[in-house]
Amino acid sequence: MSSTQAAAETPRKYQLFIDGQWVDAESGKTFETPNPATGKTLAEVAEGDKADIDKAVAAARKAFEGKWSKTSARERGRMLYKLSQLIEARAKELAELETADNGKPIREAQYIDLPGVVENFEYFAGWATKIEGETIPVPGQMFNYTLREPVGVCGQIIPWNFPLLMAAWKLAPALAAGNTVVLKPAEQTPTTALELGKLIQEAGFPDGVVNIVPGFGETAGAALASHKGIDKIAFTGSTEVGKLIAKAAADNLTKVSLELGGKAPNIVFADADMEQAINGAMMGIFFNQGQVCCAGSRLFLHEEVKDEFLERFKERAGKIKVGDPTDKATQMGPQVSEEQLNRIKSYVDLARTEGATVLSGGCPPTLEGDFQKGYFFQPTIFSEVQNTMRVAQEEIFGPVVSVITFKDESDLIRQANEVAYGLSAGIWTRDITRAHRFAREIKAGVVWINTFNMMNAASPFGGYKQSGYGREMGKHALEMYTQVKSVWVDLSGKPIGWFGK
Repeated sequence: MSSTQAAAETPRKYQLFIDGQWVDAESGKTFETPNPATGKTLAEVAEGDKADIDKAVAAARKAFEGKWSKTSARERGRMLYKLSQLIEARAKELAELETADNGKPIREAQYIDLPGVVENFEYFAGWATKIEGETIPVPGQMFNYTLREPVGVCGQIIPWNFPLLMAAWKLAPALAAGNTVVLKPAEQTPTTALELGKLIQEAGFPDGVVNIVPGFGETAGAALASHKGIDKIAFTGSTEVGKLIAKAAADNLTKVSLELGGKAPNIVFADADMEQAINGAMMGIFFNQGQVCCAGSRLFLHEEVKDEFLERFKERAGKIKVGDPTDKATQMGPQVSEEQLNRIKSYVDLARTEGATVLSGGCPPTLEGDFQKGYFFQPTIFSEVQNTMRVAQEEIFGPVVSVITFKDESDLIRQANEVAYGLSAGIWTRDITRAHRFAREIKAGVVWINTFNMMNAASPFGGYKQSGYGREMGKHALEMYTQVKSVWVDLSGKPIGWFGK
């Protein structure tokens, strides 16, 4: 083995990032994060818990009330833009690390995730100087105006499916608005968030403005959600955990925003462009190994096109290259963890017992070498699914799609909405009237027409129902990180009410 190969296989080591310093956890504990493609240890990471969260919150509070509060909006914007440039300069390296930690194909990390990270920091850099108040024409000789001010210290808990991109979605608007942050990355994928900490230092952010504390949800995450020193908590993850976050924050009346699970209907009408719709169905469920909250996991097919569509869809799914995520030809890498792989397997077994038919996939692929120990699963299509089945109602978070046939449009709307979630939906039709009508009738925060998984830093993203509340990205994200103050000034110089002389 060459020295270069040995260095690549030597686990990285990471500490916590608190108050501008890289420090060990108070407990001295560490944990290992594996490469999901091989099962080998990628990094050894300091394991933060309540004591470390306490330190990080104190540092964030000191920074918020100190140097950061005196930093102009223009300077905040310049720091965010510099950070975007630093990320762009290291995009290839960060993409490779994201692939090693998460398992996503390198071409997705390099050409989707990293450009999105850069775009978000660039976009919100521009917003820093445009967060404005307003004047209100109130009666009498009064001057009334509003100030839009930062919330304060924000706790942010991000998921493992898009580690660096979700860090950008959270950090960029919070910092643009003048807040300070304690960020807890997912324990499965902490490395790129910690690398981001190094670039935040290099971009010139004052100590304590951003603190990064990796650790487990039950310890570090719970301590952050329930902390009395936190003014706002933002969480992206499962609905189950989101409910726990909301309950923990309720004791302190901490402001909360939640971006949670989904079970999106992806609807193909008989008049749809079949090739375009098949591409959309593929992207809707197999992108990022199906580990996407807005995945089109319920595929509604009109009975007139079901057979043709499924024949072509099955053929395309069978040709997906599953394997080494560092190979640019690979279309699907491993699931993020053994736990996630086992979850997918259990749902596939459940679907069989419920009476669904395995049309394609349904098991791990046969791979060679180090990849035999990876957490891979084949693209899986279930037909003959009823909307009431658990596999059609519960979020699997893997490359498993449930195909449901429809004929009647009114019944289709009922079925599309008959689920606990409301994050996203897809509609495939040439009928523009129908497309806009269904976009209104489907209860979801994002609706795609003749496309899927399209996102932009300027466009809001978030859900209805148990998919959470609050919006990421766009100007709407700033509403989550600011609060409004109303200021009244008497211009008359006269006493008010009946207490004057």
